[in-house]
Amino acid sequence: MSLLAKNRNYRLLFSASAISNLGDGVSALAFPWLASLITRDPFLIAMVAFATRLPWFLFSIPAGVITDRGDRQRLMVMADLLRLLLTSGVVALIVTLPDLPPVSGAGWYILALSGLAFLLGSAEVVRDNAAQTALPSVVESNDLERANGQIWSIEQIMGSFIGPPLAGFLIAYAVPAPFALDAITFALAAWVVWLITVPPRSTPVRRSLFVEAKEGFIWLWDHPKLLRLAVMLGFSNMLSIMALTILVLFSQEILNLSGFGHGLLLTAGAAGGVVGGLLCPGIAQRLGAERSLQLVLLLFPTMFFVIFLTSNVWVVAAALFVEMFAGLLWNVVTVSYRQRLIPDDLLGRVNSIYRFFGWGLMPVGALLAGGVVALAEPDLGREAALRLPYVIAGCIAVILGIYGFLRLRL
Repeated sequence: MSLLAKNRNYRLLFSASAISNLGDGVSALAFPWLASLITRDPFLIAMVAFATRLPWFLFSIPAGVITDRGDRQRLMVMADLLRLLLTSGVVALIVTLPDLPPVSGAGWYILALSGLAFLLGSAEVVRDNAAQTALPSVVESNDLERANGQIWSIEQIMGSFIGPPLAGFLIAYAVPAPFALDAITFALAAWVVWLITVPPRSTPVRRSLFVEAKEGFIWLWDHPKLLRLAVMLGFSNMLSIMALTILVLFSQEILNLSGFGHGLLLTAGAAGGVVGGLLCPGIAQRLGAERSLQLVLLLFPTMFFVIFLTSNVWVVAAALFVEMFAGLLWNVVTVSYRQRLIPDDLLGRVNSIYRFFGWGLMPVGALLAGGVVALAEPDLGREAALRLPYVIAGCIAVILGIYGFLRLRL
């Protein structure tokens, strides 16, 4: 019997992840596309991506303490309800916009959009940390790879395969439409999570946030392999966000894609995620953890160099497929590894500190992308400036790969 068929709580958590990530996938296209309708300034567009990712740097560690202290199910429900309200705020903002594109006073609208994106990202930090921390409570230890692979697959299907083209269609129909759909998905996700029966946990003794966070830091510091994985993930995510931030302009100005076409392009990456979710647990079992991660480090720079060199949409799509497949293999190996290794009473805090390192550099990547293009454009021209972040990311990824081959020993 399949894991989904035999385990009701896992089935509900899986369903909530599917619904919530449909909303995230719609947002992944709708937010940057809306920003590009307001302004063509790459730095202002990067500000929206920066605001979305900044909470992972600021709030990852406090979110981990909250996750270990509190009811993880309740945290997920409250976070999704908050995202429902904030997404409704985006709809209200759009209604106030003058004719698109672009608009006068774009800076103020980008500032408001960035503020809403920041608050949405803050709720996402709490929700995602609680969800990943709760998974070992609803599945057996020997089912973790399978559960993680299935959840990552459905997240890619909904968040990257269905969400972006749906967002492109909706935003072409009416700019507020994708955000209205977001609000509905967050409401449904909150309801499904509320139906889960989570096994009771002993109530931990509460101390200061600093003391509890310090325990997580000490535990992670005493496990240098895990710390090394977190730092490498941070640089990898920084490079991925550099590429993704500029991709919205690259699609419009070099690949000549519409919003719907850009959404379809993102589904190529999703297809890599779906295939990866199905195949990567078996690949990890066959190759072992260390060799699997080495394969990822060989594949990762490819995507950046290919996009730098091409103007062909099919080649870009193939590069995104490879990048997402590699990312899924990395996640299946490393997430299962740390879920087994970290004690349950520390899981929320260590997960959050891991994500502080692993996700905290993403806002830096967004700002770097916008800054590089803005600074390079006067001397290199628009097209060369839009390509420059990809060659920079590829070179850094090669250095990261060399480090991984030398230092990763699982």
